[in-house]
Amino acid sequence: MAETSFAMIVTLICVLPIIIFGIVQYRSKKPVGFWSGMEPPKKEQITDVKAYNKKHGLMWIYYGLGFVLCFECGLFLGETMAAILSVTECIGGLIVMILYHNKLNRMYIKKDIKQEGNRMHEKS
Repeated sequence: MAETSFAMIVTLICVLPIIIFGIVQYRSKKPVGFWSGMEPPKKEQITDVKAYNKKHGLMWIYYGLGFVLCFECGLFLGETMAAILSVTECIGGLIVMILYHNKLNRMYIKKDIKQEGNRMHEKS
């Protein structure tokens, strides 16, 4: 029982920042970013900032909750299965998040802004 409690506390300490980050993005009034070190798009570049931020925030919240679910599954299915699920969530979740971020950019970033960015990319 003590091992399980300790593991739950460690899991929450590791996952809570991800969930809080998602809540902050969800509630943000300014456009949020995804990639570290890259500026987020400008407000005038996005068709619906509120929807863009909410979907990015939910993405991070679900990612964090996925780790909690892996922990819960581990209680019933064993440590090895929890480890496999956690690695799958970590790697697979990141891949899904990247693909979803790109989809959100296609949905919400104005078309003329994308074309301008492509032209700048071709010049370099």
